[in-house]
Amino acid sequence: MPGIGFADESASRTRSSVMAYRDYIHTPVTPRDIRWGLQQGAVAGIVAGLVFAAFEMTASAFMMGVEAFFTPLRMIGAIALGPEALDPGYPLLTASIAGVIVHLILAIVYGIVFGEIAAMLRGRAAFIGLGSIFGLALWLVNFYVIAPIAFPWFLQASPVVQFIAHTFFFGTVLGWFLWKSHERSGLEGPAV
Repeated sequence: MPGIGFADESASRTRSSVMAYRDYIHTPVTPRDIRWGLQQGAVAGIVAGLVFAAFEMTASAFMMGVEAFFTPLRMIGAIALGPEALDPGYPLLTASIAGVIVHLILAIVYGIVFGEIAAMLRGRAAFIGLGSIFGLALWLVNFYVIAPIAFPWFLQASPVVQFIAHTFFFGTVLGWFLWKSHERSGLEGPAV
């Protein structure tokens, strides 16, 4: 039977491909995975959100001068307070507190969403790569879908800085933090 060797080799390659895929994707998701995604996603969202905010504020001060350091918080605070929070005469403390609260709420929500996705992943490359793609998607949706309709003041921000902030300072950090948490939790073992 001349075709048998080819079939055996093809089946072996298919099994190898499936096993390689399962090294990155873990299924099914268990209740433990879901709890991990919720809890660690929220924590990772806070961590990535703080890194993101620090980058945004530093970039703002670097590009526009020290007086612009709190501009990102004013812009985020304006989501809840309205565009008047952007006025230099508006109390900085009020705008900044609102900005921090809104930013952390959004970071936690985004962290939980990605945490639930990450509960299915295995391996550093999968976590960090998909986290970066998640951050990129957030940038695209936030700045090219939501901002033009609801929060046009965000269109004044540099698209390059926003791309870097969302993709790397939020998404990559989110993926890295969740990978480290997954590794510590014992969930990073081989998929079964």
